[in-house]
Amino acid sequence: MYRITRAAVAVISALALGLGLTACSDSSQDREARAKQEGYDRLVAQQPAGRMEYSPTRESINQWVDTWGKRGKLSYVYIQNAKGEYGYFVMKGLPVPRCKMLTPTERVEETSDGWAVLPQPGMDGTYSTGSTCNAYYGFDATTGAYMEFTVGTNQSFFLFDRPMSMPEYASATQLGPTSMKGVKGRP
Repeated sequence: MYRITRAAVAVISALALGLGLTACSDSSQDREARAKQEGYDRLVAQQPAGRMEYSPTRESINQWVDTWGKRGKLSYVYIQNAKGEYGYFVMKGLPVPRCKMLTPTERVEETSDGWAVLPQPGMDGTYSTGSTCNAYYGFDATTGAYMEFTVGTNQSFFLFDRPMSMPEYASATQLGPTSMKGVKGRP
C-alpha cells in the first residue's frame, strides 16, 4: 500500500511540476489562442447553432447524384467569351477538372523529424501540382473525341443537363463535333 501511495504522490508531483512549468512558459500565442477560444465559447453559449428539421443542401446534393449518376447522361457546356458570345459542346458525362485524380496525390508518412507529406505520381506516372483546375476535359457525345477547354480570365462556362432555349444559349455556336440537333431524344 505504501508503494502505491508513494507512486501516486510521485505522479501527482510530476503532473503539478509539468503544469507549473507550462504556466511559466505561457507565450503570447498561447494567451491569444485562449482568448479566441474563450470568446468562441461565450458566443456559442449565448447563440448556440440552430437545428434544422430538413436540409435543402442535402436534397440538392441527392438531386445532383440522381441527375449525373446515370450512364450515358449528356452535358451541355456553354462557354461565354469576353465579348459575351456563346459557344457550346455536347459531352458524354460531366466535364472533369484536369486536377482531379483517381488516386491520392499525396501520402502522409512518419519520419524521424515528424510527419511528412509526400507527392504521389498520377495514373500516367507523372507528378502534378494540381494547378490545372481551370482546365476541363471530356469526350464528345457522338464521336467520343477528346475535348479540353480552359476557363478563367474573361471566359466562363455554364453546365446544363439539357439544351437551353434562352436567347443567349439558343444562338450559341457549335464548338465540338456534336450539334444540339444531333443528340435529340438522348438521355
